[in-house]
Amino acid sequence: MILVDWQIVDRIRRGFITVDPYKPELVQPNSLDIRLGNHFAWYETCDDVIDPFDCDSVTSKTQEMTAESIVLHPGQFILAETMELIELPDNIVASIEGKSSIARLGVELHQTGGWIDAGFRGSITLEMCNVNHRPVRLHAGMSIGQLVFYSTERAECPYNSKHDAKYMNQRQATLSRYYENKQ
Repeated sequence: MILVDWQIVDRIRRGFITVDPYKPELVQPNSLDIRLGNHFAWYETCDDVIDPFDCDSVTSKTQEMTAESIVLHPGQFILAETMELIELPDNIVASIEGKSSIARLGVELHQTGGWIDAGFRGSITLEMCNVNHRPVRLHAGMSIGQLVFYSTERAECPYNSKHDAKYMNQRQATLSRYYENKQ
């Protein structure tokens, strides 16, 4: 079941969902607006192949910065963070969706990583891309997307109980940690 506005407010007020910082005016009829943080990371342009099983290739030739705004150029891919830190209980999951006003500028909020498991705690890393033919300036603090919350049965092993929860407690735009997966 998708949580509606009053249910979102109730779960936050009672401490079942943590959102920090929380602004009640960001609650929408079926979601919670999230804002862009100020930490960004990206891969340098080069011909080196990224192998997701190789930590060095994933983490080398990257740049990061903290800034109040960033210009996202046509075709550019960056990782960004949400301003909000969230924590979900073991019976609520969330998905992240872009805001239509941002999408109409050609900015994609996430590539495929839009699911937040029950038990997750931390900021959300956004996988952003500009598919417009013009650069777009993004500002820290602007509403960039929305979280949709779903009530579920209690997870037997929520994300915060998994020994391999590699993105638990992340506090900034975080590069892939696929190389930590057990194969």
